[in-house]
Amino acid sequence: MHIPDGPIIAPKIHIATAVITAIACAIAVKMSSKSLDEKKVPLIGVTSSFVFAAQMLNFPIGLGTSGHFLGAVLTSVLLGPWNAFIVIAVVLTTQCFILADGGFTALGSNIFNMGVIGGLASYGIFRLLTLFFPKTKAGFLAAVGIVSWFSVVLASAACAAEIGVTRLSELYDIKYVLPAMAGVHAIIGIGEAVITVTVVSMIMAYRKDVIYNYELRIKN
Repeated sequence: MHIPDGPIIAPKIHIATAVITAIACAIAVKMSSKSLDEKKVPLIGVTSSFVFAAQMLNFPIGLGTSGHFLGAVLTSVLLGPWNAFIVIAVVLTTQCFILADGGFTALGSNIFNMGVIGGLASYGIFRLLTLFFPKTKAGFLAAVGIVSWFSVVLASAACAAEIGVTRLSELYDIKYVLPAMAGVHAIIGIGEAVITVTVVSMIMAYRKDVIYNYELRIKN
């Protein structure tokens, strides 16, 4: 899902996503400063390391990109959407500059796909689901699992749309790129959902206090 440098995506798309990403970053910094406390600082470090490692497990798809785990929903559930967005943005920026995983010119697009779509938008879906699901541990975990799967598929679909709109050649037409990207990530999303639900359920058993707004999602 990490987009490399090159003509695979048009510069105007990179510019547009970079602008949206910059706005999201500014909002995230402002919002996180209001909610960050000392208890979350170690959790941010641990979560960042987990996401960094998980995203390094790449599955080649072709067409100049790859598939991998995302970790955005897990991070959002633990830290809240804005802190999670900053974590994803920092992880992707580090991967870009240190490991050359994702292009410099595509950094805005990568953060948009995985941070804005995979993170913020998916958390919005999660909040919506928790309004309708039972306010129990089972209902909470069901919402976590469903949205974890959706986050991976939505982020990959956004990436595919950017490639398809650019349409570097017939091979990169959206009718080929979207099924390839979304299909592989639909499978990866199952693993993402299982891992996320497992981790969150373990945390709920021992340290539910570190889950963001836990008391609003579950009635004991």
